[in-house]
Amino acid sequence: MVKHIVFWTLKESAGGKSKEDNALEIKRRLEALNGKIPGLISLEVGIDFSRSEASADAALYSEFEDREALGAYQNHPEHIAVREFVGRVRSQRFLVDYEV
Repeated sequence: MVKHIVFWTLKESAGGKSKEDNALEIKRRLEALNGKIPGLISLEVGIDFSRSEASADAALYSEFEDREALGAYQNHPEHIAVREFVGRVRSQRFLVDYEV
């Protein structure tokens, strides 16, 4: 199994929407991918409530059957559309991919 974890810091505003609205939109779009991409076991997005100096604004936690499934997800057209949206509203991105 592969775990794919991503943290984003969002722009204060982008696309005419607030950081909070864009975080909710990221959550909605990404979680809609559940059940649509072969090899994707689970995917959830959390929105930070602590708002500390060390916090990211949103986090993605996802599990895949294997590395090939993660690669298929990365290249899936529905994921690419979400990735493009996130790219417009984020200021920073950090990720960790690992196998268990």
